[in-house]
Amino acid sequence: MAIASGTFHSMHGAPYVPGSECVGAVLDSDRYPPGTLMYAECHASPRTPGTFAAQVLVADDNLLALPDGVDPVLAAAVGNAGVAAFAPLIEIGGLRPGDAVLVLGATGTVGKIAVQIAHRSGAGRVIGVGRNRAALAQLRGLGADAVVELRADETADELADRLLAVTGAVDVVLDGVYGPPLEAALQVCAPRARVVNIGNAAGATAQVPAGLLRGKQLTLSGFAGLHIPFQEKHDVLSWLWTAIRRDELRLDVRRIALEQLPAAWAAQADSSHEKYVVVPDGAASPAQQETN
Repeated sequence: MAIASGTFHSMHGAPYVPGSECVGAVLDSDRYPPGTLMYAECHASPRTPGTFAAQVLVADDNLLALPDGVDPVLAAAVGNAGVAAFAPLIEIGGLRPGDAVLVLGATGTVGKIAVQIAHRSGAGRVIGVGRNRAALAQLRGLGADAVVELRADETADELADRLLAVTGAVDVVLDGVYGPPLEAALQVCAPRARVVNIGNAAGATAQVPAGLLRGKQLTLSGFAGLHIPFQEKHDVLSWLWTAIRRDELRLDVRRIALEQLPAAWAAQADSSHEKYVVVPDGAASPAQQETN
């Protein structure tokens, strides 16, 4: 949706076929037998069509075979979104058992996955923050111990007071919104807390007081899956697919046909809180939804 609207941070100037990930069968490869079901990562550009094309040319190094028993649609749905939740929390944020975890932007697909990963990884407390009240309520069934609703026109200090009353000091912050919510979250961080930013839905800038940064000895990091080599994602994807196969990770997925993309992008702009997956013609229905 961000690419379609022209707001993505890394854009191409000329038109091109988009799509950065897919699941499909091998047609020809020097490494894998034809018909093998693979997850593929594609760096689409005007010279290299993306995964919305009927057939995609992908280097063998950017393929990973799906394990038996994993729904291909769910495997595709959890790919980029799951990596954007797991890597910042576990690999960068260094989540340890007993840590208090705060997820800013917890009602989107990445946020929902992050709540579940934190819970399954032994977090002592998981708090989800977002704007949609109905979606926030669902987080409790995914492993959130508490939720905090963002309010319009609330200052960072006011939000920090409300957060502290609910969260206490937090050890890991996964930030998908930036702006004032991050400013508030920094105030409730415990000493040596780890903060990882993955998005900026609430604004492109945030004020980070130098005294707070140094006094609490905070670690601030950024994560963008676009810049991570695919080989470094293998273990994360395997973890996610195993969790899906065991019914330990829930996703709200809507299957759509290619011609339904404009409507899907519009729905995403209105925060549908679902993951949309394009499937071949005849295999999708506008109302078909699946939760696992």
